[in-house]
Amino acid sequence: LFSIERREAGEIRYYSHIGTGNFNEKTARLYTDFSLLTFDQEIGRDVAAVFDFLKFNYRLPNYRTLLVSPHSSRPGLVERIDREIEHARGGYRAMMTLKCNNLVDRQLTLKLYEASQAGVQIRLIVRGMCSLLPGVDGVSENIQAISIIDRYLEHPRVYVFHNKGEPEYLLGSADLMTRNIDYRVEVLCPIKDPLIQQQLQDILDQQWHDNTKARVLD
Repeated sequence: LFSIERREAGEIRYYSHIGTGNFNEKTARLYTDFSLLTFDQEIGRDVAAVFDFLKFNYRLPNYRTLLVSPHSSRPGLVERIDREIEHARGGYRAMMTLKCNNLVDRQLTLKLYEASQAGVQIRLIVRGMCSLLPGVDGVSENIQAISIIDRYLEHPRVYVFHNKGEPEYLLGSADLMTRNIDYRVEVLCPIKDPLIQQQLQDILDQQWHDNTKARVLD
């Protein structure tokens, strides 16, 4: 995460970066990650608020657009899963694709089981630990999961919620782990630009249909 504040025409304007990896010259050669550099001022003010929290952690920021651990990542993710559950129960198409390093948080695992039982179609691309068991009749029959291990370490976290045909894309540093959701400062950022959304979707689709490096988690 970084934030640049620049005075332009007498006003402070923000240039912000939100990424899925670290600023590390060694891992940059080995990891795949996504990075967003944006002039979106609403995101910029939220990123600045994250740094304010790191300096003054007795103040609770009011984030407008970011999901930030340990404050709003868990309720924000649960809210989006619940929205897909509501859509499925209402007879609408409901889907989500979750790509992360690890999925081991108990509450989110149980919430994904609940979504599957409501009829939400769920695709998981989980490189490492996955405590969720897909494909169990009556529990998780609408969940499929794969893991990809390749030349470079799969490191991005991207969460896509179908949202009745107006999909919401979140990109950031938080895995679906209790330590990332509740005990660290992590950021998930909405991706609003349709071209970037399409780029992310193309990569997710390509990985989902991989028949060389992908392993089925069962």
